Amino acid sequence: MFNYIVRRLLLMIPTLIGVTAVVFFVMALSPGGVGGPLMNEMGELDTDQAQALRSYYEQRYGLDQPLWVQYLNWLNQVSPLGFEVVSTPEGREFGAFGFKVPDLGESFSRGRPVIDLYAEALPITLLLNGIATPIIYVIAILTGVYAARHRGKAFDVLAGTLLLAFWSIPVMWAGVLLIGFFANAQYPLLRWFPTSGLSSTLADSWPFLPGWGPQGFNRGWLLDRLWHLVLPVLCLTYGGAAFVSKLTRSALLENLSADYVRTARSKGVSDRDVLWRHAFRNSLLPLITIAAGIIPSLLAGSVIVETIFSIQGMGKLMVDAIFARDREMVLAGALLGGLLGLFFILVADLCYVIADPRVSYE
Repeated sequence: MFNYIVRRLLLMIPTLIGVTAVVFFVMALSPGGVGGPLMNEMGELDTDQAQALRSYYEQRYGLDQPLWVQYLNWLNQVSPLGFEVVSTPEGREFGAFGFKVPDLGESFSRGRPVIDLYAEALPITLLLNGIATPIIYVIAILTGVYAARHRGKAFDVLAGTLLLAFWSIPVMWAGVLLIGFFANAQYPLLRWFPTSGLSSTLADSWPFLPGWGPQGFNRGWLLDRLWHLVLPVLCLTYGGAAFVSKLTRSALLENLSADYVRTARSKGVSDRDVLWRHAFRNSLLPLITIAAGIIPSLLAGSVIVETIFSIQGMGKLMVDAIFARDREMVLAGALLGGLLGLFFILVADLCYVIADPRVSYE
């Protein structure tokens, strides 16, 4: 298995190069090019000032070089193995080849190191997805197993109809509806949840857990954070839960009708053991397979959810960077997203061995 993991890790390198290359050249060849909105601000300057500012940006970020040279410079910059870049008054120079500290560059639009911006935003996105993923699988497994055990009955028909409807609702529309119905300032009786952010203004001064204070009951920082997470997490979970639930039902029904299940029942094995120890365990493989796609799709869905609810996560950061044509930010986001996606696919492949001992990577 060690050799398999090493091979998969090595294959990640050309995959990430391909992903970032497509993003880089699409951005560079689009109308306005890299930093287009930033250059448009020069309309308020006179000709000499605009030209001086343009020359500064081109020299600072290498925008005056050919595209393939710019991309190779970026690859060298983010790679842990490459040429050390030394800045001199005459321009950048490359030093000796060897191991170095990767550098994601500096944001055009925000004037801060990209790694600092993503270090602040990535934990928020991982928090949203870390809460949404277990909820998806708990709901999906419970409803899918119960529907398979009571095939054709009222719960199966009702759950199938509702899950299909949930799966068909776009996340953007669902987010707007949730804000309109449960966070509407015009109707105080329906304003149950906040409309944006992950914490209240005064949350920093609240205790972590609720308690009784001199001014009465205090919600506490933890409950305030959970209160703000309800609507965003709901937007991230309903579609995935519907899809995985239908998949669980189909996989379980296929295994319940298999010969080995009938043999186990004929030997007197209890229905509970037949369901969970035999049929459900053999139904895990498609669930593991789909998990490798659901988690990256949740990261993509976070872009919409974070934008709707004004959450300063990785998705919101990427949207702002795309509108600003901030090359360093967009490429770093594509790199981090690709790394997370490939990592979860590798984890899913390794989980096959746990679910089915017959699987071997040797």
